[in-house]
Amino acid sequence: MKYIPDVRGCARRHALLYLAVLMIWLKTYFTHRYYFELPVSGWYQELILFISPLSSILIMLGLSLVFLRSRWHIAIIIVSVSSGILLLANVLYYRFFNDFITLPVLLRSTQIGQVWGSIADLLRPSDFLVFADTAALIILVKGGGSRRAVIRRLHILCMLAAAVSLLLFNLDAAEKLRPGLFSRTFDRQLVVRSIGAFNYLVYDTVNSARMKARTVAAGSKDVAVVKAYLASGRRDRVDPVMFGLAKGRNVFLISLESLQSFVLDKKIGGEEITPFLNGLAKDSFYFDRFYHQTGHGKTSDAEFLIDTMLYPLPSGAVFFTHAQNTFHSLPKQLKETGYYPVVLHGNNRTFWNRDQMYETMGYERFYSAEDYNIDEENSVGWGLKDIPFFEQSVGKLRALPQPFYAKLITLTNHHPFTLKKEDRLLPPFDANSKTLNHYFNTVRYMDEALKDFFKAIKTAGLYDNSVFILYGDHYGIARKHGKAMAKFLGKEKLTALDHEQLQRVPLIIHIPGVKGRTISTVSGQIDLKPTILHLLGQDSVQGLGFGHDLFALNKQQMAVLRDGSFVTDRYVFTGNKCYSISDEAKTDPARCEPMREEAQKQLKFSDKIIYGDLSRFLKHEKS
Repeated sequence: MKYIPDVRGCARRHALLYLAVLMIWLKTYFTHRYYFELPVSGWYQELILFISPLSSILIMLGLSLVFLRSRWHIAIIIVSVSSGILLLANVLYYRFFNDFITLPVLLRSTQIGQVWGSIADLLRPSDFLVFADTAALIILVKGGGSRRAVIRRLHILCMLAAAVSLLLFNLDAAEKLRPGLFSRTFDRQLVVRSIGAFNYLVYDTVNSARMKARTVAAGSKDVAVVKAYLASGRRDRVDPVMFGLAKGRNVFLISLESLQSFVLDKKIGGEEITPFLNGLAKDSFYFDRFYHQTGHGKTSDAEFLIDTMLYPLPSGAVFFTHAQNTFHSLPKQLKETGYYPVVLHGNNRTFWNRDQMYETMGYERFYSAEDYNIDEENSVGWGLKDIPFFEQSVGKLRALPQPFYAKLITLTNHHPFTLKKEDRLLPPFDANSKTLNHYFNTVRYMDEALKDFFKAIKTAGLYDNSVFILYGDHYGIARKHGKAMAKFLGKEKLTALDHEQLQRVPLIIHIPGVKGRTISTVSGQIDLKPTILHLLGQDSVQGLGFGHDLFALNKQQMAVLRDGSFVTDRYVFTGNKCYSISDEAKTDPARCEPMREEAQKQLKFSDKIIYGDLSRFLKHEKS
């Protein structure tokens, strides 16, 4: 009984500390609940979502108090500000990427200056409510007299013990709700719903470190396991009509920034959004069920997929985390047969660590911003506008030794889709989304730039002996613009199936002098490397990878997305639900189970190859 007054006294002395815990807890819960689209259903899931932030908040406060026992009021302000910054960063990142921030992303803070335009466009006045508790705590600290009290070590120890207990309870509850959540799932929304964004940051960091540690232990046995898995799959039956159809030709690989398939053959105010691409698609091999498979690395992930037949990483970008790996890339293999591989991009050469990664991939030359004449008139957003970019690139292409493999990366159609008035070629569209409204004009500008480029290539005498491969690199319109997208597509509301189908991006393979056709094979960016090699008459594909020739007579009808969802010719699996494409409705999950296991195997083995740097053990072996 003699300790009761001390407990009560402690409660009075540190009432502000408990209030801080409550305020930070509530702001984190409300941010999770109303800023993120988390799959919450029923009271039990709601309870887990509610309690999930508390353990991380207690741990942050407890660790801060270890160093600031006598100045605990400063500790609570630090934690309040830090949690607000992390929440704000997550809100902005989620709006753009529909994903949650990770440590590798935070470590790329040196690039904030280059993406400021996107950040400014994403901000909302209500976002700053994540600092409302900070303002209130500062006022209370200044007006309070108890801040001189010292927090006892036992008090801190109890706080940390309570945090660990809550965390263990949280993990157990989440695992019971979704068995295998932390060992088998690729759905980050489920993980964040179960343990909160703060704990997810730690979970992802530990998981990534564990995966990277395998590099040291990896050996030839791991290669044998992966090769055995790849050998068990179907081998491509090459179409003899298509094989070698573009043999000896120059290759133009053109990355169409943020271009999704839904804009093709669509009009605004009676005018086509993509008149040139519409015509080109009719005169080419056009793949209308082609999906982007990118992760956090976006454009760089698309490049990686195409050049290596490997999936991007579940967290971070391979261009940053594994630029020193050995990759049996498309440029390296083409170089062996006399091709000269180059990249042309009107942005800073160090952005996305491209200068290092391109060297690793085997490119002979990288034409970056320093190789172009860039000023205020011919640049917008992220760099050189597409029309001057293509205009200035033609002279560089003419000077290349032939045959060449030239990758050209466009920029103008990048979030936040800003464009000068004189460059807007479409009537305005009002979809209650500034982002979507602007998107149509930057897409139209890119389409015009492509039309001019093809004319210039013909004038330069490079057209007839080339093959042109144009692909969308990733989505441009995030899920949060669902209402505006529904209006544009003439629907009342977009379903989960609709959102997955919107991950389709254009793929156009144009071979001058060859009549094309529309091909509805389900495919993805990972399939381009073997397709290009077979068109050029090369029957072997070096390295470990998961792609299939798009023209193969037995092409697997499946596209695996980085988050673990997938699309086949009959089913779509997304958000841990199985949908039938034919009737656009949820169906028996058992129908998707065999493909789900296959999708996770592919992602697992791809991660194993990258984290273990397994390609270093190969010596130009065929996959």
